Amino acid sequence: MKNQGLMKIGDFARASDTNLRTLRYYEELGLLEPSKRSEGGFRYFRIVDLHRVRMIQNLQGLGLSLEEVGKLISHRKAEEDHSATITQVKQSLNRQAHLIKERQNQLADLHAAIDEALLKLKICATCEHTPCEGNNWCEPCIMTQRSLPRALSALF
Repeated sequence: MKNQGLMKIGDFARASDTNLRTLRYYEELGLLEPSKRSEGGFRYFRIVDLHRVRMIQNLQGLGLSLEEVGKLISHRKAEEDHSATITQVKQSLNRQAHLIKERQNQLADLHAAIDEALLKLKICATCEHTPCEGNNWCEPCIMTQRSLPRALSALF
C-alpha cells in the first residue's frame, strides 16, 4: 500500500501538536476521519486532515464545545444549503463573542479591584498599625474609616 502524502497517526499527532488520545477521541465523536487505513488497521491522515484538526482547535479556542464543533461539521457533511451552514457558524461565533465580552467585563472588574487594592496598600505601607484580631484586621481602615477593598480584605 503506497501512502505518499499520508501520515501515520503518530506523525500526524506531532504535526497537529496534539496527542493520539485526542485524535482518537475526535474520531470517536465524528469530528475527524482518517483518510485511509492500512490492512493492519493503521490510520493515515492527509494534510487537509491537519487543517481540520487545527480548525477544531481554533473553534475550541473561541470557546465552542466539541459538541458545537460537531454540529458545524455535520452540517458541512450533510451538504446542506450553504447559507444554512453559514448561519449556524455565525450564530455559534456570535454566542461565543458575547461570552467573551462578558468575560472581558468580568476581568476588567477584577483588574479594577486589584488596582484599588494596590492603591490601598500604598497607604497601608505608611500606616503604623498592623492588621490583627484586636483591630479586626484593619476592617474598616483605622486611617480612613472606610472598608478595605474586597481584594485586600480577603488577605488581611
